[in-house]
Amino acid sequence: MAAFRFKYDKKESLNKTIRFPLPLVKRIEDVLVGTESTFSRFVIQACEYALDHMNEEKNEDQEKIHS
Repeated sequence: MAAFRFKYDKKESLNKTIRFPLPLVKRIEDVLVGTESTFSRFVIQACEYALDHMNEEKNEDQEKIHS
């Protein structure tokens, strides 16, 4: 699986309200210490990463079923 990497590009956006469990917020903020990334940028990239790799996992699961 590919490693998660920070990207720094801006795109058109829409504000959404979302609630995070406090322990998750703490973990994210801890990871961001010493980086130039923001909480929002991290969450966007993490979501993109998860969505991009969901198809890969589905394909791997299908290959296991058919082998």
